[in-house]
Amino acid sequence: MSFDINEQYDKIYRYCFLKVRHKETAEDITQETFLRYLEHPDYKSVDKTLQLLYTIAGNLCKDEFRKKKASELSDTDPSDDDIEDSVLSGFDLKQALNKLSESDKEIILLRYVNEVPVNVIAKMQNISRFALNRRINRILTSLHEYMGKEELT
Repeated sequence: MSFDINEQYDKIYRYCFLKVRHKETAEDITQETFLRYLEHPDYKSVDKTLQLLYTIAGNLCKDEFRKKKASELSDTDPSDDDIEDSVLSGFDLKQALNKLSESDKEIILLRYVNEVPVNVIAKMQNISRFALNRRINRILTSLHEYMGKEELT
């Protein structure tokens, strides 16, 4: 499996945007993530590279929240809504996702939107693959319940 840095850029941007909810800030954090990644070219494993990228991006997003109050980050910019609509389709799904914890939303984003392998997410969360699989199943069950569906499809 080869690693294409260009392919990962959009995925890291989506991850950052869903954390900070501000287009320009997410772009800045994404660029900073890749700049910091390029400072460490010694990673040859795809799994380690993905883990490093998401760890850097997550830490930069946390730093951003430390610098600014949450109220300063706009959640109503029309261009931001367009991006969010393209990432999360369906009003019911958005409402269901809003009922999840930030950690659970992050796991769903990484696994199903950005298609990050389970073993990479497990390492990022410091849990076993099996524990992560159980957690994903629990999250999916909750989403289906929130959306009024009784069973997983």
